[in-house]
Amino acid sequence: MSAPGTGRAEEAPTTRRLEINGATLAVDDSALSDPAAVSKPAIITLHGAPGMGSRRNDWEVYAAFTDRFRVVSYDQRGSGSSSDTPPYTHEQFAADTDVVRRTLGLGDKVVIAGGSYGGYLAQEYALRYPEHVSAVVLRDTAAHSGHKGEAMRIALESPYPMDEGELERLFEGRTTSDDDFRALIAMIMPLYTTTYDPARDAEQVAAMQIHHATHNYAFAHNQQGFDLRDRLGELRVPVLITVGRHDWITPLVASEELHALIPGSELVIFENSGHGPQNEEREAWRAAVRRFLDRVVPA
Repeated sequence: MSAPGTGRAEEAPTTRRLEINGATLAVDDSALSDPAAVSKPAIITLHGAPGMGSRRNDWEVYAAFTDRFRVVSYDQRGSGSSSDTPPYTHEQFAADTDVVRRTLGLGDKVVIAGGSYGGYLAQEYALRYPEHVSAVVLRDTAAHSGHKGEAMRIALESPYPMDEGELERLFEGRTTSDDDFRALIAMIMPLYTTTYDPARDAEQVAAMQIHHATHNYAFAHNQQGFDLRDRLGELRVPVLITVGRHDWITPLVASEELHALIPGSELVIFENSGHGPQNEEREAWRAAVRRFLDRVVPA
């Protein structure tokens, strides 16, 4: 589950809808407002939290990079404003990303950027389609799904009211309805940031576009077999790993492990952030990403 963004992604002049592999995906593309973007290198962002996340936070954060890049952010199938069209497998998500790349004419190689569960998908795409990746930006993610125990410990030892059984149900993908899923999200919201703001949290939860079936499939099925540790050594492109020191759900150790497994990768730790340094330390996070991209992606 990703750091929650700022809510619903409204239709905008940069928004288009694409029919991709049988699903209708809501896509923001900076080329719709900046025709010159078609000649820029492209970044595709992959949001986290299937069934809870959306493109909106990525679009806000990566807007700062449109001076140099064509930025494309989209709601994955079963999330945000995209259609509820199974399957919700990693193979399908990666295939969708590649068809988005081809459909929009983004060029032979793109930067893939993913946070939290979107980081899982960014790694999957880079391994499945290595010929189409120029660089990877990861945020608060992991090489495998084996950090549940540590996340549970952090949650239960926090000062916030947590129900162990309800946490288990959430992690195991056993939500029963959109309303049930929303209530579970509300319980864990205080864990995501280093500052507690109940009004902010309530506003974000109320604005979320919820698709509980997508979450259930991702956590009951995809997570069970997710482990890329034996394959990350195959990556031959520049990789930046960013993480908040106080991340609860993909703890710092997960990013340190990624750094050790990916040859030549860079790790940047944000000392005053939880699961969302792109929000809590936005300008510093953007600066780190820009330094990396300016160095590894030709203008």
